[in-house]
Amino acid sequence: MTSESPSLPGTDPTSGPPPGCPAHGLGAGGAQRLYGPDAEDLDSLYERLREQHGPIAPVLLHDDVPMWVVLGHAENLQLVRSPSQYTRDSRLWTPLREGMVKPDHPLMPHIAWQPICSHAEGDEHERLRDAVTAAMATIDQRSVRRHIGRHTQGLVNGFCERGRADLVSQFAEHLPMAVMCEVLGMPEEYNDRMVQAARDALKGTETAIQSHAYVMDALSRLTTRRRDRPDDDFTSHLITHPAGLTDDEVREHLRLVLFAAYEATANLLANALRMVLTEPGFRAQLNGGQMTVPEAIEQSLWDEPPFSTVFGYFAKQDTELAGRRIAKGDGLLFAPAPGNVDPRVRPDLSASMQGNRSHLAFGGGPHECPGQDIGRAIADVGVDALLTRLSDIQLDCAEEDLRWRSSIASRHLVSLPVRFEPKPQQDVGLPPRAMPVPAQRSNWQVGTLSSDPAPAPEPQPVPARSAPLPQAVPPALPDPEPTRPRGLWRRLTRWWRGD
Repeated sequence: MTSESPSLPGTDPTSGPPPGCPAHGLGAGGAQRLYGPDAEDLDSLYERLREQHGPIAPVLLHDDVPMWVVLGHAENLQLVRSPSQYTRDSRLWTPLREGMVKPDHPLMPHIAWQPICSHAEGDEHERLRDAVTAAMATIDQRSVRRHIGRHTQGLVNGFCERGRADLVSQFAEHLPMAVMCEVLGMPEEYNDRMVQAARDALKGTETAIQSHAYVMDALSRLTTRRRDRPDDDFTSHLITHPAGLTDDEVREHLRLVLFAAYEATANLLANALRMVLTEPGFRAQLNGGQMTVPEAIEQSLWDEPPFSTVFGYFAKQDTELAGRRIAKGDGLLFAPAPGNVDPRVRPDLSASMQGNRSHLAFGGGPHECPGQDIGRAIADVGVDALLTRLSDIQLDCAEEDLRWRSSIASRHLVSLPVRFEPKPQQDVGLPPRAMPVPAQRSNWQVGTLSSDPAPAPEPQPVPARSAPLPQAVPPALPDPEPTRPRGLWRRLTRWWRGD
C-alpha cells in the first residue's frame, strides 16, 4: 500500500499515549482508531477527521486493520458510482490477502465475500440483481401498505390500554419483521422469537450464530415450500425468475433482503419517532400541516441514516479519490452518516431538507438498495398510524437519558419510553382513528385538553378540530352529523381491507 495508505501491520492497539493525550486513539502513522474508548462518539470523531484530512481519512478497524473512511458527500457518491474502480468483493482487500484480518475478526460477517448480488461483479451481478429487482417489482405496494396498517394496529393494540410503552422494543423492532415476513411469504414465522433472533444475529452477541441459524432454518423451509408450490410472493418470484437461482442463492438473497430491510427500517422508525417526540419544531410542523409524515421520514434519513457506514468497497486498481492516492487492494468505508452532514452540502444543519432526497441513506450506483420503497412505506404508514391513535403521546423520560448502542456500522436507540392517556383497542381491519382524550388531567400532560364532562361510550371518527377554547368559554357542542359523506368512509374501509 502507498505511503498515504493506512496500512500499519504489527501495531499493538494496547500501546500508545495515555488517555487524555491528543495522540490517544491513534495507531502508528497517526491513523485514527474507529474502536475503543476514544471512538465512542463517532459523529464527533468523523468531524475531527474531516478537519484534519478533508473528505477522506485513514482509519483503523479492530486489531488495527487499515481502512479509509469516506467523509464527503460527493466522494461517497463517486465511490459507489465507479464500479470500474471499486468493487464490493473483499477477496481483493490487501489486509485480508496478507492475513491481517483473522477469521474471528468482529467485522468479518460484514466484510467476508458472499455469493450475493451486492458482492458480485459483471455478468454475475447482473444475473442476481435482475432476479432480485424483478421480484421486488411484483410486490403490490397497496397490499403492502394494508399489511403495514394492520400490523401497526395490532402492535398498538398491545399497549394502548396501558398508557405506557417502549416504542423500540414494542413497535420499531416488530413492525418491519411482521411486514417482511408477509412480503417474503412466511407470515406464520413472525413472532417474538423471530424478532429476537434477528436482533441477536445483527448485534453479533455470543449467541449470534445460533440466532442466525434459527432465521436461516425458517428461510430454508420457505425456499423448499415455494420451490414445490409457488405463490404470489417475493420468494416465489425469486425462485421462478429466468435467472435460475439455486436454493442456496435463493436463501442467501432472502437473508440479505430480510436482514437489510429489518435493520434499516427498525432504526428508521426509532429515529423518526424520537425526532417527533423530542424536537418541538419538528412536531409542530407535522401538526400544523407544514410537513407531511413522508417528508419527516426523509428529514430523518438525512439526520440519522439507518446505517452509519457500509462495509466495504475495495480498489480494483491504483486510483485517486479526493486528491488521495488509493492503492489497489485498499479498503474504503462508504459512510452515509458523515457524508450527509458534509458542510459543502449542508452548511446549516438546522435547515430543513424538505423535498431533497439526495441523502446517502440507501446508497447509490449498481448496489443501491432495491427495497428502499418498502422501508419508506413501513416508516410512513407506521408513524402516521401510531400518531393518529396516540395523538397525546409524550416522551416518558428526560431526553438526555435516552441511550444508544453504537458501532461503526450503525447507531441504535436502545429504548424510547412514552406515555399517553390509555386508549381502547381498535379493529385491525379498519384505518386508525383518533380517539378523544379523557377529560381528567395528570401531572405530566402539556397543553389544553377537552373540557367535555366525559367521553362517549362508543367514540366515532370525527373531523379534525382546532384546539379547544379556554375554560371560561363553554365548549362547542359536537356536530350532529359527520361532515364527510358516509359513502367515502365505506370506500376507505373497503380499501383498507383490500376488497
